[in-house]
This record gives sequence, structure tokens and C-alpha cells, in this order.
Amino acid sequence: YIESCRRHGVAPRTGFLSALFKSGILVLLLRVARNMFGIMLNSSKLFFSDLFEAVVGKEGIISVVRYSAADVKKSRHELCVLEILLDHVKDVDFHPLLEVTTRIGDSEIEAVDVLNESSCALNGEYALVLIRSIDQKLRIVDLQDLSFGKDFLRDVSQRGLQCQVLNLRSSHFRKLNLVGEFLRLHTLNLDYSTMLSSFREDCFSSMPNLMCLSMCETRISNLWTTIAALSKLPSLVELRFQNWICCNDVGSSGSSVGDDQTGPSQPSNASHLEMPPISLNLLIDLDVMTEQAIRNLLPFSMNQNFQNANEDSSDDSEVDFSIHLENDQLDSSHSAPPGWNREINLPSEATSAALSNQNGEESSEGAISGHVADVSFKYISEHASPICFEQHYREFMIASIPQLRVLDNLPIRNIDRDMANLTFFKHFERLPYRRSDKESVVSILQKREIRAIPSSFRTQKQMPMDPVGKSQHSYARSLCAAKMGSSAWPYMHSLSISGNDLGDENGSFRPRQFEYHPTNSSLMVFGTLDGEVVVVNHEKQKIVSYIPSFGTMNSVLGLCWLKHFPSRLIAGSDNGSLKLYDIQHFPSTSNGLRTASSVTFDEFDQLTSVHVNSTDELFLASGYSKNVALYDINSGRRLQVFTDMHQEHINVVKFSNRSPSIFATSSFDQDIKMWDLRQKPIRPCYTATSSKGNVMVCFSPDDHYLLASAVDNEVKQLLAADGSLHLDFQIPATGSSQNYTRSYYLNGKDYIISGSCDEHVVRVCCAQTGRRLRDISLEGKASGSSMFVQSLRGDPFRPFNMSILAAYTRPSSKSEIVKVNLLASSECNKESSSGGSSFPFNSM
Repeated sequence: YIESCRRHGVAPRTGFLSALFKSGILVLLLRVARNMFGIMLNSSKLFFSDLFEAVVGKEGIISVVRYSAADVKKSRHELCVLEILLDHVKDVDFHPLLEVTTRIGDSEIEAVDVLNESSCALNGEYALVLIRSIDQKLRIVDLQDLSFGKDFLRDVSQRGLQCQVLNLRSSHFRKLNLVGEFLRLHTLNLDYSTMLSSFREDCFSSMPNLMCLSMCETRISNLWTTIAALSKLPSLVELRFQNWICCNDVGSSGSSVGDDQTGPSQPSNASHLEMPPISLNLLIDLDVMTEQAIRNLLPFSMNQNFQNANEDSSDDSEVDFSIHLENDQLDSSHSAPPGWNREINLPSEATSAALSNQNGEESSEGAISGHVADVSFKYISEHASPICFEQHYREFMIASIPQLRVLDNLPIRNIDRDMANLTFFKHFERLPYRRSDKESVVSILQKREIRAIPSSFRTQKQMPMDPVGKSQHSYARSLCAAKMGSSAWPYMHSLSISGNDLGDENGSFRPRQFEYHPTNSSLMVFGTLDGEVVVVNHEKQKIVSYIPSFGTMNSVLGLCWLKHFPSRLIAGSDNGSLKLYDIQHFPSTSNGLRTASSVTFDEFDQLTSVHVNSTDELFLASGYSKNVALYDINSGRRLQVFTDMHQEHINVVKFSNRSPSIFATSSFDQDIKMWDLRQKPIRPCYTATSSKGNVMVCFSPDDHYLLASAVDNEVKQLLAADGSLHLDFQIPATGSSQNYTRSYYLNGKDYIISGSCDEHVVRVCCAQTGRRLRDISLEGKASGSSMFVQSLRGDPFRPFNMSILAAYTRPSSKSEIVKVNLLASSECNKESSSGGSSFPFNSM
């Protein structure tokens, strides 16, 4: 290394020389006088013991002194490790270092750790060449990869590394996509990667030996995509999204595992101690070395290696994954959001070492081996990722990853696994329509051809949603279960409709409300914040008709198609304007598009909702008032205004799907009320009360149920007959009084979808059991551009398809209608989609 530095005109790095001393490989060529030999011999007895070998030449000069601590380490079955610290390494240091790393394969060095704790001026490409040149002896790569740039991350992701432990804390991954080969990797640490929010489908498929994974203080939040990604890790036994730290004096943090749960342990990343600087003159100008210099240099190196022998000697098949970073090692931007630190009290029946025996069974001796049964340990959560705050997070993880043995530093006992399985099956559905196992699409189609009973139903317990051999939907539901089970990443793309189709190069729509057509599966209408009404073919992503605002409409908040006259629709805006449009009877414009003819109704001030009855004769309007107006569609007249129907404003009014006189109202006075026009709605048929203000209500397709959505995820299903509670979906609240929740039915009345304006997730729940089937997460296409759910609708023609009106938190960003297909994979449709962009979205 020194000779290489001389050739390249570079001063040797003191830190690298210190690392060579620690590794026990350095050979010193010394020239000392003959009369110094006795002193050296005595010194070797006093200081060096058998660590040094003196070779005396013909001229009586000690020509070689070999520092052979590596041999001693081998005799003690200790690894000879070289640590390369990249801190303060510059590009000029690259070539001498590379000449050393390329020869490590032929040296006595058994393992190499590449470390970077602070800022590094070394070019990311140079750093990669150095790391890859070490090849099979690479053990730990511990980097603050912000120092090396995005190209460094991209290369690591695509090509992989040969290391066993990879620490990329504080990385700037947004969507993890580690598709390169990481065949030797058993420990991966991505803590404090605060931009990391999701996974690519195959991001862990090339890590067959990964045993430990840590992602504390990331933005990971979706349980289903997380489990789908982690399922590609057959060897995973330790997982961490937060640190449970024991704050009592009676126990440890719980990260230690008993003899029966021996897992990999990670060598301390801080094992390289601060060493006094070694004088380069002593190593380069060998002619001026003195006995005192040798005394000062060599004994220190020897003692240093003895001091660190135990720290560096751990077998690399056991890696302690309980890494505790001091606060001053983290950037201030990585501090946890307010309220993320929390506490739990866990009863302990035994020490963690006695939690289970060699066969994994509960230990009967553990209860008396250090703690009594009533001892309670207090644990504090640190650096938790958002996924940790999902309801039943721990049980979901334990039930979904059967080989997992440690979660968030807490060992998993058999009783924990049993309880997790019970909780999982109580609150979650693994597959649609309560299928326990996924069938192949081919086998389902074959059974359909021969009219065989699907194997899913060959049980004594009948499924009320789909009785054996009696439902015409049996095979369709089996196909849905097979397709949805194939991928947790649904196909999502924005509805790419812009003003360019109208000849306006700068035009872009700002959708505010939308509705599927009731009979034409290809049509959708949306209203904009600028008062426009646009009918589109959402399959081909083309505008069918365009209705400009003409200065009379503001934000379009109310839209409703007529059922028996499918070319007509009612549109209402927040300034009270109400119009009936017929998109078939309209003149053509110069660009080939047609504008609809219209009928104007009396205004309803501060309108928020309109809805047409089942016979297309009447429609209702509600808004920021306690009143509801009734209109006659045929005559164009307002028939009546029902006053003071609620104590506060009525946000949504809905007719039933089958009875032309029954309707329901939802108000922020916390009441849902059912009304009948035949009884002159002075008194409601009944009143159902929520604990918070009601945002909306809708009937199930068969009118058996009412789906009521109140502020902050209070979603309930009521019996339409009397308003009694049928099902509480128990969606966790956020604590925000501005988190307005909207819910609709999906697949008829089989499922419900629910989203809120302060959250970026849509939840899919079974309408018969309330169990969660899937969460759909929305992500902006740019860093820091969070999205929230403004509105949503289930596709009435396609199972497990929906559209979401998503808006960015930034005021300057445009809202978008996002189409979601839960039966198709986002990865499979990236290149096959036509006209639309795969998620993340393009702006409209």
C-alpha cells in the first residue's frame, strides 16, 4: 500500500494503516544496528511474547520483523478482519486502495468490513469499485449512502452485493427495488430511511438467506404489500419496524433470544476503536527508526488487538441485530414525529432465554428461573414506522410469517403465535369471499367447463355468501380470489383526460366529483372545480361530451345519472345552479365534440348533493342548510322544500334504489334519518345516531342496508328496515375532526370501500363480517407529495374495480381520478397499459 501511494504521489491514509495493524497482517521491514539485537530480544520476551519473529541475516542485522497476530487469531478460531473506513477518503486515495483490495483474495485476511459513518468525499462510482473488488471476503457494508448519490443506490439495487451484512441507514429509497443478487446477505438494515414508503413486488426475491431485516422509522404503512414482499424471504426470522426498549431495571430490551431461538447476531458496527495516529515517518523512512519508536509502536498494536479480540471474533453466522444508535448519530430530520413514542406493559413469566425449549414448546422451568409470574416489564417504542400503528399490526405479522421468531426485539412464543392466528382470522380476510386457499385460474376454468363444484366449497360448513352449487357467481368469485391472491400490488393508473382533447394546449381539468354510468360500462361523468361537466369513455380515456361552465357553474358537487333515460344526468354546483343535461341531443362543435342540451331548475343555495329516485321522476337536493328540496324532472319545477329536517346542515341525501318514495339524509348533527314521501316527511321513519358528524349515507344495491360514514372513520352498516346496527367496521380513528370519511359498496353488497380526506389509504372490508380484505395506498409521484382520498366509487360492472378521486396536499397540485383494478398486478401491466400511465400518476 505504501509503495502504491508513492507511485501515485499520494500520502497514505492514517486510518487505513491503523486498520492494517488491527487486522494483524502488516509486515514491517526494519533496519536496526547489530548492537540493538539484544535489546530487541529482551523486548520480545517482555512485550512481544510469541507474536513476533526475528530473522537474523548474515550481516547480523534484523532484516524482517513480522507482525503475526493473524496466525494467533487463526489458532484461536478468530476471524482476521480488515476494516476499511471510508470517512474522509478522497478520489485521490482510490487507486492505492484499489491495489490493496484486489489482492485481498490472496492474503491471510478472512473478512473485510467497509464502513462509512460520516460524510465522504469519495465518488460513489469509486466506492462501488472498491467494494466489489473485495468479492467473496466482503462481510459488512455499513454506509450512510446519502454520501454517494442516487447512482450508487441504483447500481447496488440492480447488480447486488456479495456482502453478508448490509447497512444502508438513512437511504433515500422511495420504493425499494433490490432486484440484484444478494445471495450471501443475511442481515439488512434500512433504519431511518424516511423516504421509503413501499416495495416493488420482487424486491426481496434475490435474498434467499436473509434472516434479519430492520426498517425502523421508515414510511412503510401497508400491511398487505409489506407481507407480500416479505413472503419472498424464506429464511427471515427477525424483523423490526420499531424498537421496543425495556425501561425497567429488571430486564433487558427483550432482544436476546433463548437457546432454542438462536438467530444471527450482528457484529458491532462501532467495533473500530479510535486509535492514536501512527507516525507515517516510522513506516516510510525506515532508516531513521529507533528502539523507542519500535517500543512505542508495536506493543500498542499488540495490546489493541488483544483488547478487541472478543469484539472482532464473533462467528459471522451469528449477528446481533439489536443495534442501538445514539441520538447524536442521527440527523435531526430523522427524529420521530410527535406522538410516535409509546409505552406498553408486557407480563413476563420467564426470562427471554427460557421462553421456549429446544423444540419450541413452552418451558415449564422458565416461570421460576428468574422472574415471578406477576412481574410486569415496561417497554417503550422508539423510532416506529407508521405500519406499527395499524390495528392488530403485531398479530398480522406473526400470523402471516410463520417462520418469524423475533418481531421488534420481542421474541415470539407459541402462545403469541396461537393468539395472533385467532386475531387474524377474526379481523382479516386472507382472500376474497372467505376462501382459505388460492386456486389456480386454469383449474377453476376447467371445473366450470365440466360443471364441477369448486373445491373451496367441499366443506360441511356452508358459506352464506355463496351456497354450494346454488350461486351463479360461484366461479366468478373463485376467479376473483385466485386473481387477487396472485398480487398485493393492484394495477393503478390515472384517468389521463386533459384539455388537449378540446384543442386547449394549456387546459387541464380539476375534477371534484364523478359517477359511473348506471348501464353503460364504458362511461363516466366528472364535474370540475371550474364548473365543467365532462363525459368520458374511461376505458379508452377519451372525451365523449364536454359541457363548459359558461360562467354559470362553480364547483360541481352533485352529479347523478338517470336510470331509465341513460343519456340524461343532473348536475349541481355549490352556487346553487341545477341543470338537467341530455348528452344525446346536442349540436356538434368545431372540434367534433358535442355539447349537451340542458334544462335549468330553481337554484338550491350552497348545494352539496343531488340524487334521482328509481323511476327518474323526482330528484332531491341538499346542501349547507337544514333543508331538502324536491324537484319534478318532467316539469322542471321545484315541488317543495322540507325545512328543519336536521339540527345541522345535511351533507348528503339519497333515494333508495328500488322504492321511489323512500330516502335517507345524513347530517353533521350526528343523525341518519329515513324518510317516506308518502307520509309527507314531517317526522322521520326512524333516526340512527353516530358518535360524530355524518358525512354521507347510501343504500346497498338491494336496499337491505344503509352504509353510514361519520367523521374520522366511523363506518357502520345499518338495517334499512329499522336503522338498527348490523355491523361496525371498527376502522381506527386518527383523532382529526377534519378527517371526513366516505364509504360505498363494491361488488354489489359483498364489500365496502372506505377512504378519508386526511389519509392516503382506501380500505376494503367484507360487508357481511366487517373483516379487512385489503388496504390500497396512494403515493404521489414526487418526493413529499402526499395524497388523500377526496371521493371514491366502486365500479358497478367489474368486480374489485373502483375509481378514487385523489388530491395532493400541495395547493398547486391537480386532483386526479385514479382507476384501481385489484385483480390485476401493477408489475404485469406496466408496459401493457395503453393510454394510461402506471402508478405513480401523470397529472391530468
